[in-house]
Amino acid sequence: MVPGVTGMRPASAAVWRDAGSRAALRVALAAALGVASMVISPLGALAQTREVPQGRSEIQLSFSPIVKKVAPSVVNVYGARVERQQQNPLFEDPFFRRFFGGDFGVPRERVARSLGSGVIVDPSGVIVTNHHVIENMTEVKIALADKREFECDIVLRDPRTDLAVLRIRDKGVKLPAMELGDSDALEVGDLVLAIGNPFGVGQTVTQGIVSALARTQVGIGDYQFFIQTDAAINPGNSGGALVDMKGRLVGINSAIYSRSGGSVGIGFAIPAAMTRVVVESARNGGKMVKRPYFGGRLQAVTADIAESVGLERPTGALVAELRPGSPAAEAGLKRGDVILSVDGQAVDDPDAFGYRLATRPMGGQATLVVQRGPRKETLKIRLAPAPETPAREAVKLPQRTPFGGATAANLSPAVAEELSMDVAGSGVVISDIADGSSAAQVGLKKGDVILAVNGEKVATSRELDAALSRRARYWEITIKRGEEVFTAVLGG
Repeated sequence: MVPGVTGMRPASAAVWRDAGSRAALRVALAAALGVASMVISPLGALAQTREVPQGRSEIQLSFSPIVKKVAPSVVNVYGARVERQQQNPLFEDPFFRRFFGGDFGVPRERVARSLGSGVIVDPSGVIVTNHHVIENMTEVKIALADKREFECDIVLRDPRTDLAVLRIRDKGVKLPAMELGDSDALEVGDLVLAIGNPFGVGQTVTQGIVSALARTQVGIGDYQFFIQTDAAINPGNSGGALVDMKGRLVGINSAIYSRSGGSVGIGFAIPAAMTRVVVESARNGGKMVKRPYFGGRLQAVTADIAESVGLERPTGALVAELRPGSPAAEAGLKRGDVILSVDGQAVDDPDAFGYRLATRPMGGQATLVVQRGPRKETLKIRLAPAPETPAREAVKLPQRTPFGGATAANLSPAVAEELSMDVAGSGVVISDIADGSSAAQVGLKKGDVILAVNGEKVATSRELDAALSRRARYWEITIKRGEEVFTAVLGG
């Protein structure tokens, strides 16, 4: 406080009685202005750093150079399937047909269609898109940004990753391909572009940032490890490109989180590392993607488990079960080990481990760092496909039974992997079911393990086929579905 000044009040209420008081006021104001100048001066310094743009190049910042580079590689994908629809059985009655006329009993055809996006990843005409875009489709066509159209063959379907690979039928045509980038190098906050065909309106580009990495529990495919972005993604963008600032493909746009069906700034893309595995399998002539087999069951690490093994926080994948003779058992893993990383890439949970292992190249070994009690261990795991032992011996089951339209196979680690089953025991499993078949109508599902038919145990696909070949008025079937075992009685 300055001598003579008892307090700060509005100027209109102040009363100064003499020259001494006025002098004191001048001192107080000078002091106040000095303090104010010290507070304001840093802001003034910041204001002085602002400059007028020195040319057009500093004003016209744009993503157009990237878009011009990558847009020709993004295509529209059109799928179609012809469905035969049987009319109501009433229309087959002769009296009804004579009275009403017309070809009521003739099955009618309906064309089911799908629309999405895709990305050219090889100049010879290899395109990657989402599996759900072409699921159940028999005819596929792509349209380029320059209006050219090509018929395509479906080279590979991989529902486990929700990816599919197409190839144009025209030989000798060179198409503009997009370079695959390193999705593992992405960081939260990186700028990205999403390119696709939302709502079928035509090619569209939106811009955003990487909002998060390694998102799990999205509910798409078996490998839950997604790039999250706030770039606007809408229906029709599925299969389109997520592109970094160097014009490289870092993800395939697959899903959005939305209550209304439109974009709310939460979109998910499959990382390019997984895309590369699927594309390479297709290039090598595979109809199915083969991935390294682990041979064990994992579970998430809770806070209590982390404390018991000496971890600072709940992270990693806990080994809960090992299968004899599997790569996991051969590597020296033990129950209770916590896997922390694969080839130097951190593992936060079992989903992250599944993704990291699935993106390792077949052959050779991968390095695992595990927490075992109070110390860390480094182990090597063999990168080999799941064995098909016993032999598959797939059998199409008799049509005149409730199993008509189903295919059964002997259960092996390879078959269990394909069907996303947790445990590969022994027995006979339903490996495929035709749409609209008797098996589908009675509620059988892929992955059901058939234990017995009419009280007779079945251990192989041949035994199941033989049991169903006998005539019966009814069928008593014992099924294992997941961890549940139940018996159903079906009419003959």
